[in-house]
Amino acid sequence: MDSGITVTGTGQATAPADLLRLTLSVGQDAPDVADAVAQVAERTAAVMAALLAEGVAADDIATSAVSVHPQYGESMTVTGYRASHSMAVTTRDLTGFGRLLNAAVAAVGNSLGLDLLQFDVADKGALVDKARKLAFTQARQKAEQLAELTGQAIGGIAAVSETQGYVPLREMSAKAVSAGGGFAADLGVTPGEQTVDVTLEVRWNWA
Repeated sequence: MDSGITVTGTGQATAPADLLRLTLSVGQDAPDVADAVAQVAERTAAVMAALLAEGVAADDIATSAVSVHPQYGESMTVTGYRASHSMAVTTRDLTGFGRLLNAAVAAVGNSLGLDLLQFDVADKGALVDKARKLAFTQARQKAEQLAELTGQAIGGIAAVSETQGYVPLREMSAKAVSAGGGFAADLGVTPGEQTVDVTLEVRWNWA
């Protein structure tokens, strides 16, 4: 067996969120599949128009999923069809959640669903670098302490493996309320800070 020592170090770095990501969906039931698809297409366009009018860039709205399924009644008889279209929306306006959601609800009413809300950091590179350095510092400190306890000294590094993790501050799933009620325009969500974790497993040879 090779001589040496293997230790694990962990590092964590945080930064304020600078992005808000939403997943909005539009669904429609209809007796005919073509009608269901056509109505979803029309309502999706209405939601997109409402978001664009609120200042969301066209490049920040993208389809995330499309589905069409038959609806079954008794004896597995097809009674109609359900079509849905999900859109991933990104905005840097972290305080505009209620305003955007109300605009979408006003456009399509009860056809709207809010499937996900998540704060994020656009560029995690600096966070990963910082967390990695902290993880390596901790790993080296552990290795040096263990080497001292065993009367050894660490030499060159034989191997390194890395695991990364990202913890978004907030995720939520909900369905939009009635078109008449909507959401409070000042519906508050708190961005806070986002966290990146890096774990390094480092193997040192004995000197």
